[in-house]
Amino acid sequence: MRKLFMTAMMVAASVSLTNAQTTQRQVVEEGGTGPFKSEVVGDASCPGFTVYRPQNLKEVVAQNGALPVIVYANGACFNNNVEMRLLLSEVASYGYVAAAIGPYDEADVMAQWRGVLKSAYPETKGEVIMANGEKILPLTPEEIKARQEQQAKQREQALKAMKKGKKGKQQPTAPVFSTYPKMLLEVLDWLTAQNAAKGSEYYHCLDLQQVAAMGQSCGGAQVLGVAYDPRIKTCVMLNSGIGDMEMMGSTKEMLNNLHQPMFYMIGGPGDIAYANAQKDYERIADNIPVVMLNSKDGHSGTYYEKYGGNYAKAVVKWLDWQLKGQVGQSALFLDDEYLKLRFPEWQGVRKNF
Repeated sequence: MRKLFMTAMMVAASVSLTNAQTTQRQVVEEGGTGPFKSEVVGDASCPGFTVYRPQNLKEVVAQNGALPVIVYANGACFNNNVEMRLLLSEVASYGYVAAAIGPYDEADVMAQWRGVLKSAYPETKGEVIMANGEKILPLTPEEIKARQEQQAKQREQALKAMKKGKKGKQQPTAPVFSTYPKMLLEVLDWLTAQNAAKGSEYYHCLDLQQVAAMGQSCGGAQVLGVAYDPRIKTCVMLNSGIGDMEMMGSTKEMLNNLHQPMFYMIGGPGDIAYANAQKDYERIADNIPVVMLNSKDGHSGTYYEKYGGNYAKAVVKWLDWQLKGQVGQSALFLDDEYLKLRFPEWQGVRKNF
């Protein structure tokens, strides 16, 4: 009973009712390329989340009006948003306030991605230039062999452990995810309260009529889990699709709850989400506008590249169109010739526009 009480207290503490209190901040990549240089902040009243926003928020709002809001869920449903730090910082520099699941973290983004890219990109790119200028080359034959041997050893160890478990020792259950879909609505509630609270850093700074839910990979399943909420005006699915899976409580039936335009940004056939995303696209009802763009970047997109790479550019254009009414930004999603001009290797489909 005591353990359940403590758990409940920790969850409640992750989104406090007190006024926003920025205690940590950093600037990523000089604040992005947008007109409003961005910053990443940790807030004592919302310790379970990280906020990406323009610097000098009050001044930006005074000159340009309240800013649209993004709630973001992480790949692998991690409780850490470092993997999307470059993209979210870039998006914020175009006049958005993004609240991402996971506490503030000053981890080295490039250090995290180095290992991921080394193993993930032989099939999708000959080499990768990271945001810090570092070149990542494909695995050498020797490295591939060493990895295969390591994987074989791990399978052998797992098989032995399974056989041992059958003799009477029960195997431990798989660890549960430390995040859940409703966290996206909880942080939206916090932002709503802060927007209404005099003395808050966000007082009258947020346009809560213009809210996007965005998630990468498993985070996309979390987005589908809350897409029924009428406050969410558009969803962005990055390298994600539910298909016939069940993940984080979401299934293909969740597609029936959609009421807003949908944007799928997928990494092509090399993306493990590719097949699921195709199924989602076909199943989404005929009254829901949906666009799917496919690059050749695989499941990890361009999140490691300078300013979040081309994925960040596409996300900004979609949000500018959907949340700010900038119709000119729709060309990337509705005009095949424009898409080919801007991103020759990308392919796009759309329906219900």
